[in-house]
Amino acid sequence: MARTLIGDVDVYLFNEGRHSMLYDHLGAHLIGPRGRDGATFAVWAPNADQVSVIGDMNGWSDLTHPMEPRGSSGIFETYIPEVEKGCRYKYRIRSRVDGQLHDKADPFAFHTETPPLTASVVWDLEHPWGDDAWMASRRGRQSLNAPISIYEVHLGSWRRPGDDHRRFLSYRELAPLLAEHVLACGFTHVELLPVMEHPFYGSWGYQVTGYFAPTSRYGTPQDLMYLIDYLHQRGIGVFLDWVPSHFPNDGFGLAYFDGTHLFEHADPRKGFHPDWKSAIFNYGRKEVRAFLLSSARFWLQKYRIDGLRVDGVASMLYLDYSRKDGEWIPNEHGGKENLEAISLLKETNEVLYREHPDIQTIAEESTAWPKVSRPLFDGGLGFGFKWDMGWMHDTLKYFAREPVHRKFHQNDLTFRMLYAFAESFVLSLSHDEVVHGKGSLLGKMPGDEWQRFANLRLLYGAMFGQPGKKLVFMGGEFAQSREWNHESSLDWHLLEYLPHAQMMKFIGELNRVYKAEAALHQLDSDPAGFEWMSCDDAENSVLCWLRKSKSGAPVLIIANYTPVVRHDYRVGVPQGGGWIEILNTDAHAYGGSGVINAGRHEAERFGWQGRDHSLRLTLPPLGVCWLKPMASG
Repeated sequence: MARTLIGDVDVYLFNEGRHSMLYDHLGAHLIGPRGRDGATFAVWAPNADQVSVIGDMNGWSDLTHPMEPRGSSGIFETYIPEVEKGCRYKYRIRSRVDGQLHDKADPFAFHTETPPLTASVVWDLEHPWGDDAWMASRRGRQSLNAPISIYEVHLGSWRRPGDDHRRFLSYRELAPLLAEHVLACGFTHVELLPVMEHPFYGSWGYQVTGYFAPTSRYGTPQDLMYLIDYLHQRGIGVFLDWVPSHFPNDGFGLAYFDGTHLFEHADPRKGFHPDWKSAIFNYGRKEVRAFLLSSARFWLQKYRIDGLRVDGVASMLYLDYSRKDGEWIPNEHGGKENLEAISLLKETNEVLYREHPDIQTIAEESTAWPKVSRPLFDGGLGFGFKWDMGWMHDTLKYFAREPVHRKFHQNDLTFRMLYAFAESFVLSLSHDEVVHGKGSLLGKMPGDEWQRFANLRLLYGAMFGQPGKKLVFMGGEFAQSREWNHESSLDWHLLEYLPHAQMMKFIGELNRVYKAEAALHQLDSDPAGFEWMSCDDAENSVLCWLRKSKSGAPVLIIANYTPVVRHDYRVGVPQGGGWIEILNTDAHAYGGSGVINAGRHEAERFGWQGRDHSLRLTLPPLGVCWLKPMASG
């Protein structure tokens, strides 16, 4: 063979499971200036008798370009001089186990045909990045003490072309529209539901076949790079969903790759996911670990993304996840912990933070597993953040109740503060809460139309006032009425109606104040950043708390969860002097009834709730008000 991109050290590290940059060595790689000298191909198929490259370059014949085994590594490789960018290809694998031919897409392909077509496409990853200013500043923009407000987006259904709702907007078409909207709403980041290639659009990207290829539904790799670059240049961070927890069983993909259970665990008690009817990676196989490590690092290095939200972490941690007795295999100690998956998650976080210390990884983990977002040296899994699923469930359950019943369930709101600092949390109102008959966020709210909008503003106002970073799924920012449908665009026409336009205006102001006040984000993961003023007024369904920063002004937050105006409501405060309202969800500008606390409010020398000073305020109906001390002088 004339050329190879795989050195002996690479082969050794791959077989040892310690290679995290396999995308530079395996798969198809163009050679020479502008890829004019053909391409190398390399694939891992240790149980194959023969492997050939089939594709446009040879009429899809397996006789023209057989691949050569690289010793006993399980890797087959070849060089084909006549290959050019855009050439479609697959690997034809003859298994020595079952004797069958298996035509497989390249696990390391950078580009693919548009589904339902399934061939891999030879491509490069060249792009003239213009986001150096963002990259230089992002450590400070997404640290634990930074304001992080995430807009979660499914690209295929965020917006469709006005003249043809059956067509997707491309990555390049989406770039200016998405950036303008995110800036108008004040979010700091977008989080994209998985853009890795997936055969079934209805999986929303969570059934991945292309762990190194963005879906071609919306364009080429360079088109996605353009979108990310465009957002970065406008000060917007980009997180991607990443799915190492399972993969689909499509015949062209990873499953049964060389006639054996190569990527997936062979025993269905460990290798079959009962919820998603999909395959589970064999986390104990060293080469599979290197594959997943490389996939995670790939998106950070080649696409300059700012972090990964890791899907399905709970299903990886537990061997008995969604399984009955007898349907799972205990670990070597007799326990239910998946030791191999735990080791992989720790190693992934270690590698990613070592190579890219200014990124963040976020775990979707719904159990009480300890120290998910704590560093490895502290016995943690090493994630930067964890979604607070408990807060989401308790809060939405509370808000679904009629206000007259809420006084009996105040613990649903206060319980969170018993564990709020055990992890570094993201408070998420994600896509999972607005599908499968759950209705929209607005639809979950009780009461008439005014009360439903007021309740939703109340939900957001209380959420953004609590410790933890924030995430809102698309449509929530303007109170989409119906639940999310991935087959159609969001209902942007609703912005023609005042209540929806006012909701979006409110979200913009909420994000503005959240970012401007250090007390609302600087100590999100530190108990010193939070103090209850009052959490026991269940009779009135009122909660009051204080957010604090390292040295700046505190922010007082009072939430009234009933439609009753509370006049002359006394609240203890930590200091005297003047206080001023900086946000009120009941303001006329947001569609509220206008019960606000205008002007300066003097804290009286009147002890209340264990404080020497107190304020008398008017609490808006189904509303939240934020106040802070006025600067002296």
